[in-house]
Amino acid sequence: MAYNFKEVMSRPERLVPGHRMCAGCGATVALRNVLKAIKPEDKAVIANATGCMEVSTFTYPYSAWTDSYIHNAFENAASTAGGVEAAYNALKKRGKIDETFKFLAVGGDGGTYDIGFQSLSGAMERNHDMVYVCYDNEAYMNTGIQRSSATPMFADTTTTPSGTVSDGKKQNRKDLTEVMAAHKIPYAGQTTLMGNFKDLIVKAEKAIYTEGACFLNILAPCPRGWRYEAENIMDICKAAADTCFWPLYEVENGEKWTITYEPKKKLPIEEFLKLQGRFRHLLQPGKEDQVAKLQAEVDKRWELLQKKCSL
Repeated sequence: MAYNFKEVMSRPERLVPGHRMCAGCGATVALRNVLKAIKPEDKAVIANATGCMEVSTFTYPYSAWTDSYIHNAFENAASTAGGVEAAYNALKKRGKIDETFKFLAVGGDGGTYDIGFQSLSGAMERNHDMVYVCYDNEAYMNTGIQRSSATPMFADTTTTPSGTVSDGKKQNRKDLTEVMAAHKIPYAGQTTLMGNFKDLIVKAEKAIYTEGACFLNILAPCPRGWRYEAENIMDICKAAADTCFWPLYEVENGEKWTITYEPKKKLPIEEFLKLQGRFRHLLQPGKEDQVAKLQAEVDKRWELLQKKCSL
């Protein structure tokens, strides 16, 4: 997609400073850059599921969002955004609205992978002209770091604690981007915070300006839940991509699969694990089998993705 990246980055902020998000929070950085992809002349409506972004960016009557903003329950951000989009189309057809609006639903992994999955799937199936943005921090961070279906295998959370009787979460994480691609929606993209954010913003712009239902899944680390220092967030995101724990790719119409970042040298999963306290127990002597199991799962998923992208 041809556009002036410098111009995009110089656009006015739509998620402004003064909110209460934690230092080093990936969700804030992710959403700030997604909103950069909206053209200045266009307006937006944001439907935000309950979670970190909602409780920290909107405390009535104050808001860090410059666009129209709706606070939703955990489970219905996607259906709300779809309903507003349908109302907008009806009003525009009657000549009562002239402006161009873009519709975004926003949720964390708890409100997307789990509690909000039904309304998300329905909105995608109905093909509303909207984008659902998941800031995936891989647990219910706002309510106490409980595991979600996005939590990786062996991660330490408050409901899957590591210790003498457990190595953390037993199950593999759900691959929601693939689930959304299976809906045959116009666009699904997976990205994270890397370099100058170009991969994220290119995908956000493509999603926002592709007609129909689109989905964007962004790995957005949480300093409290992942246990890292704020300044290390970019290193963690790059390690996620370089180990292929979190591949960067996109799917168009459920058929055209494209890897958008392929590491020159695929790193072992330990390079990702060692940067976070939630996996500290895996780096102790005697945990080699668990690390090997996690590595095998990453390798399997990466090889399957490569096959899909080569068709």
